[in-house]
Amino acid sequence: MSVSPRILLITPPLTQLNTPYPATAYLKGFLGARGYHIRQADLGLELVLKLFSKAGLTRVFAEIEAGAFELSDNARRMLRLRTSYLSTVEPVVRFLQNKDSTLAPRICHSRFLPEASRFDNVADLETAFGTMGLTDQARHLATLYLEDLGDLIKETVGPQFGFSRYAEKLAMSATTFDPLHEALQAPPNLLDRMLLELFDELLDRTQPDIVGFTVPFPGNLYGALRLAARVKQTRPGTLTSMGGGYPNTELRQIREPRFFDYIDFLTLDDGEGPWLRLLEALSCQLPVVSCQAVANGQTHQPGQLENELTTDNWQLTTDTLQRTFLRNAAGEVEYVNHPGPDIPHPEVGTPDYSDLPLTEYLSVIEVLNPMHRLWSDGRWNKLTIAHGCYWKRCSFCDVTLDYIGRYETAPATLLVDRIEQIVAQTGQTGFHFVDEAAPPLALRDLAVELLKRRVNITWWGNIRFEKTFSPDLCRLLAAAGCIAVSGGLEVASDRLLALMEKGVTIAQVARVTDGFTRAGIMVHAYLMYGFPTETAQETVDSLEVVRQLFQAGIVQSGYWHRFSMTAHSPVGKNPAKYKVAAIGPEPGPFAWNDLWHEDPTGTDHEAFGPGLAKALYNYLHGVALQEPLSFWFDFRVPKTTVPRQLIQKALQEPGKPDFAKQNLRLFWLGNAPELLPLDTRPGARATLVFYEQAEDFELKTTPAIGQWLLELLTCLSTDYDTKLLLKEAAATFPAGGLSFEQFLQSPAWELLREKGLLVL
Repeated sequence: MSVSPRILLITPPLTQLNTPYPATAYLKGFLGARGYHIRQADLGLELVLKLFSKAGLTRVFAEIEAGAFELSDNARRMLRLRTSYLSTVEPVVRFLQNKDSTLAPRICHSRFLPEASRFDNVADLETAFGTMGLTDQARHLATLYLEDLGDLIKETVGPQFGFSRYAEKLAMSATTFDPLHEALQAPPNLLDRMLLELFDELLDRTQPDIVGFTVPFPGNLYGALRLAARVKQTRPGTLTSMGGGYPNTELRQIREPRFFDYIDFLTLDDGEGPWLRLLEALSCQLPVVSCQAVANGQTHQPGQLENELTTDNWQLTTDTLQRTFLRNAAGEVEYVNHPGPDIPHPEVGTPDYSDLPLTEYLSVIEVLNPMHRLWSDGRWNKLTIAHGCYWKRCSFCDVTLDYIGRYETAPATLLVDRIEQIVAQTGQTGFHFVDEAAPPLALRDLAVELLKRRVNITWWGNIRFEKTFSPDLCRLLAAAGCIAVSGGLEVASDRLLALMEKGVTIAQVARVTDGFTRAGIMVHAYLMYGFPTETAQETVDSLEVVRQLFQAGIVQSGYWHRFSMTAHSPVGKNPAKYKVAAIGPEPGPFAWNDLWHEDPTGTDHEAFGPGLAKALYNYLHGVALQEPLSFWFDFRVPKTTVPRQLIQKALQEPGKPDFAKQNLRLFWLGNAPELLPLDTRPGARATLVFYEQAEDFELKTTPAIGQWLLELLTCLSTDYDTKLLLKEAAATFPAGGLSFEQFLQSPAWELLREKGLLVL
């Protein structure tokens, strides 16, 4: 008979402290729906909780004192404050887990926390948190406290530690496996030992036949391999598998046999298909008497069958695997990709967060940036609206890879079904849509479905600043719970935007961000410097456009990224087209993605980095917006050639009048109005009364139009399934008096548009 293997899915250290990375939850939902037994664990969170406890810090301080570390003045100060750290660490962690909010006043207004170097720059906290509240300020100070301890650990017992990464440098641009292999062969340090203690307990509890590791970032690879080595050491018959963003981009050409001392199967791109093929290829090799007993329904002692189900009893046929690397019998790395369809996006199922300790995550505020706060503060359910990117043309992006290049959508009804299931399971209504770029029409349909079902969630995600995001669509998204969007402005230069094939212009970005801002949705702009052929003049001009966007108040957050050429992007595949030269590294047997390049026609990009970051930090706090751009650099820069009113003029360009939108849909955000009894006097006006969330208001018009509006808005507020186009509404507009075109320019129509009548 067929017996399913027990599967354990692991997120190794470290990703985020505030919410689980969704990969294991997606796989558990998909495979669990097909009858497989899945357990999952976030060992990054568990390691942090073990480390930042009284017992954990006691071990840290003891090992520091027993070691021969060269300590900085800051580290010596922290050792002298050992008693204070041991007495405060657990209350601080509970506070960051939202389990003890009453600690906030002590953190802010008394000498409760021991302070080290991270507290040196807190003078501007009152300005930054003046309108944000006591709890937020306390959360930021508590985060600094943890980061101080992280600095101490990194300086001493755990040199590879970081709160969102673990031994990241060993995996970045690692064309050879040698540094990782040497680190893994070395005796485990204190953090490694703590991690292995947690893992040993987990293996004892779950008794897995297969352990899968997700490695989304370079900072997860060392931890995953350290844990995989433990599996091979303590459970030699247990299989190990790895997938995730890092293998998908860095390990697509792996030829390193030693990697497979740790990992039996390395899968690429979406994990659902490869995992399903792997599990289908496994066949149970139980002793005949045992299989016969199970088939006959005979009882057995607890644990008896489990003891017999070791992976020594499993046999695997590898020739049907999908997108999977393994080491074959000859000791060589082999890639197996049996032909077959991918799992369609609508069939991937609902992420399953069960057995993850959702109440144990820490909400931290690391930096005083409103969008970065969303990434690190609060428990967000992760969900994907569409697979891949609907644009997939940006020349700096890995558009040739499956996770971007294969675009598939799911119906809004199915997405809201998933949302409701996740809310019921987790008790949390916050969602982060983790799309490459959420499609505007899919977002529109999702918003309508959420409003139709009265499903109240709070959500944010990544978009492209394209013109489809009209002001009305922005208002619809806000009504459905959208609080923030992030999008790539990249370079504020139309020439470079065209070279990047972004498909947007500066003026278009300005109008779209204005629409989001007016709807009450925060806007974060991804900014890039150092793109091929970018001149010093264009870099300064980009900064001027960014300054104007912040001055206009239509962008509230941003971050500068240095351009990086990757092997799977159009720039990396054809550097000559972009007038740059690839100068290495040569492909090795291990990772290969990040490429070194020379830009002979561009400027000294590296020199601009600190000034751009300093200017942006001040702009997002509303500081020094009138300073000349040269103020931010310690070297001579050219004067900007951007007109001072560029953004303001873009915002003043008139949009299409409503009469030109005949084929668009009408949507009413409000309730059905009441029509007051008509006055019998000649020429009396009809009065519609609207009872809304924030305020009530009245609209006066002719009796005929009043009755028409009553029927129209009642229909729109009760029937979300029928898409009523503007031209269809025009066909029922009462004859006599105003024409429909004139009515669309009347104060009554303008009032309705202001109060929530949308044309989508």
